[in-house]
Amino acid sequence: MCRAAPYVRRMTQVPPSLDELDRMARAAWAELPAQFRDRAGDVLIRVEDFADEEVLAELGVEDPFELTGLYSGVDLTQQSIMDPAPGQPMVFLYRRPILDEWIERGDVDLAELVAHVLVHEVGHHFGLSDDHMDQLLEETD
Repeated sequence: MCRAAPYVRRMTQVPPSLDELDRMARAAWAELPAQFRDRAGDVLIRVEDFADEEVLAELGVEDPFELTGLYSGVDLTQQSIMDPAPGQPMVFLYRRPILDEWIERGDVDLAELVAHVLVHEVGHHFGLSDDHMDQLLEETD
């Protein structure tokens, strides 16, 4: 089999819809340990094609394909009973950038990539920075 075969195979399939990617994300969430899900609380998962222009501008992201996911909310380390009730914490998964990364990489299952982005964004809910998560991943390799 030639090296291009996975790429060609992916290019001939119909890309998953927003609903299908949402089902992948919910399946990934359900597979996480119960203790993790319980501690995360009521994090809302939303799947959209791209981040909106306002979000991209706020983050200084020029190419919408560069943002595969986003955590929105007050992370658990910053919440206080003295503060007004925070809004619903949300994890956004961006379908088109995830699909683009999946096709470009060619070395990962789409469901695994969706799970990775989901867990990464939930990591922010727990107060972890990108650098800290990268360090944790390096330690597990």
